[in-house]
Amino acid sequence: MGRLDGKVAVITGATSGIGLRTAEVFVAEGAKIVIAGRRIPEGEALAKQLGANCLFRQTDVTVEAQMQALIALAVDKFGRIDCLFNNAGGPAQTGGIEGLEVERFDAAMATLVRSVMLGMKHAAPFMKKQGSGSIINNGSIAGRLAGFSSSLVYGAAKAAVIHLTKCVAMELGESNVRVNSISPGAIATGIFGKALGLSTEAAEKTPAVMRDVYKTAQPIPRAGIPDDIAHAAVFLASDESGFINGHDLVIDGAITGGRNWSQQQQGLAALRNAFDQGA
Repeated sequence: MGRLDGKVAVITGATSGIGLRTAEVFVAEGAKIVIAGRRIPEGEALAKQLGANCLFRQTDVTVEAQMQALIALAVDKFGRIDCLFNNAGGPAQTGGIEGLEVERFDAAMATLVRSVMLGMKHAAPFMKKQGSGSIINNGSIAGRLAGFSSSLVYGAAKAAVIHLTKCVAMELGESNVRVNSISPGAIATGIFGKALGLSTEAAEKTPAVMRDVYKTAQPIPRAGIPDDIAHAAVFLASDESGFINGHDLVIDGAITGGRNWSQQQQGLAALRNAFDQGA
């Protein structure tokens, strides 16, 4: 404990899933935090649970004035901002390119990409003045390789986040402000249910199903959980990662590493069997 003692952080999308768990872990590690989300009851309940070191502000991360106010709140209340975790997101339209609706495409890009830009834009002046800071953007393995999301729009948006991270890292690094991204793999949260059209309430009940579905998808024999991302965010927010900048940290149990060993061996066995039958 205490890896974030004295740090002040802003965490968006903190009312569920990865953001909620990250908020809990940051406070446990000594940080003071401002959390953001659209759902007031959930945000206020989390802030109450975490105590005096946590403030909640209802925020639409796609609206510049609201993002600017969110960042300013952290500085006004706690005197500085050491970390920004641009975590807020959501599902995008599924289906092929021919069926995409322009309005839904634009909405997804606003939630997934514009919000990240706005957070960095308004955190940067404070961090540059301090001469320190860590910005963490939530990417995805779907932004690195095609076919890892139910939505091609989501994949394209996350690719933009990963590259935007690197571009801004080259600028802000010169002011000792680090900018990195985290690309989760199959993390058991409600986003999968939301992508398939479930209500928010119903989707939040699906992580147990996801843990079962994805327990053999990668070499590590379990699905990812929000703790996996939260603890990585602690590392990137802490002084331990002081020379890491412009990096996309993949946390996926090696699902993007290639074919699972057991699948490869099954393929070889099938090939041998085909050879034997053909002999």
